[in-house]
Amino acid sequence: MTSRLNRIIGLAAAALALAFGAIAGARAQALEKLTIVIFTPPSLGALLPPVIKAQKFDQANGLDITFEERPPDAYVTQFNSGEFKIGGSASLTTLGLADVRGVKVKYLFNLFDFWGTVVTSRDNVKTLKDLEGKELAGARSTTNYQMYEFFAKRQGVDSSKIKVVNTAPPGLISYAIADRADAVQIWEPAYSLMITKKSSIRAIDLNIAKTWKDFGGGTIPYLGVGTHSEWADANPDKVQKLYAAYKAAAEWVQKNPDEAAPLLAKGAPPEELKAVAAMIRSNERLGMKFVAANDIKKDIEAVYKAGMEINYLPSMPSAASIYDKPLK
Repeated sequence: MTSRLNRIIGLAAAALALAFGAIAGARAQALEKLTIVIFTPPSLGALLPPVIKAQKFDQANGLDITFEERPPDAYVTQFNSGEFKIGGSASLTTLGLADVRGVKVKYLFNLFDFWGTVVTSRDNVKTLKDLEGKELAGARSTTNYQMYEFFAKRQGVDSSKIKVVNTAPPGLISYAIADRADAVQIWEPAYSLMITKKSSIRAIDLNIAKTWKDFGGGTIPYLGVGTHSEWADANPDKVQKLYAAYKAAAEWVQKNPDEAAPLLAKGAPPEELKAVAAMIRSNERLGMKFVAANDIKKDIEAVYKAGMEINYLPSMPSAASIYDKPLK
C-alpha cells in the first residue's frame, strides 16, 4: 500500500513538474524578441539599456530585448540602411536628416532633453568665439554636436574657422584629460566622468536657456527611441511595450540613483559612481525627460528648425517623422 502511494505521489509530482515546465516554456515563448542598436558607452543612449536588462523591465512587458552597441557613424549607417529597425540612440537632427533623405523613420518617445558644453584647459579660450583659428574635438555625427553649432552660431561664431577633430563619444574624455585639443565639445554622462579625473577643466557656457527662449523654443527634446516607419506601423503593440519598458527603467533610475550608478557606469571606481549618482539626482545636465513624441510635436519641430539654421538639415523633416499614436 505504501509503495503504491509513493508511486502515485511520484507520478503526481512529475505531472506537476511537467505542467510548471510547460507554463514556464510558454511564458518564455511569449516574450517577443527585439534587437535595438545603441551608441557605445559612455553615451545617453547606453544609459537605460543595462537597467532594462538588469531589472528585467523588458520581460515584465513581454519583450526580450538585445542591445547592440555601435559608434555614432556605424549606428547611423546601420539604422538608416534598415539593418536595425529600432534605434535606442535616436537623436532628433540625425533622425530628421534621415527623413529628409527619404528614409521613412519615426521618433517614438523622448528620453533626454539637450544639454552640452565645451570644456578647455587653455588660458586663451574663454568664450566660444575664442575657438576660431583653434582646434576643437567633437563627435560631429551626433545631434549634440549639431546643437552646439547652433548655439555657437547664435553667439556669432564662424564654425568654418574652427578645425574640428572628429571622434566617437568615448574619445572625448581622453581628449579633454590629455589636453590634446584646444577645447572639447562634450555632454553627459561623459562630462561627469571627466570631471572626476580632471576637476580643473573649465566649461564654456553655451547660454542655452536664453538663446533657446529667444529662438522661440520651449523644451529641447534631444534623444530617445526611433524606428523605421514600417516597423512602427506594423507593430503598435510592441511600440507600447517598448515605451512601458523604457518608462519603468527611467522611473527606477530617478528613484534609485545610488543603485543605478553601477549599472550606468559598469566597473567605474567609487568616485565616478558617486559623480554619476549626483548627476542623476540633479538631472540638470542629464536632462532625463521621458515623454511620448506625440506630446511634444512643437518642441521637436523647433529642434528641426535649429538644424535647418545651421544647414545640417536641408529642409524641414516631415510630420510623419513624429510618431502620432498615443502611448501610456
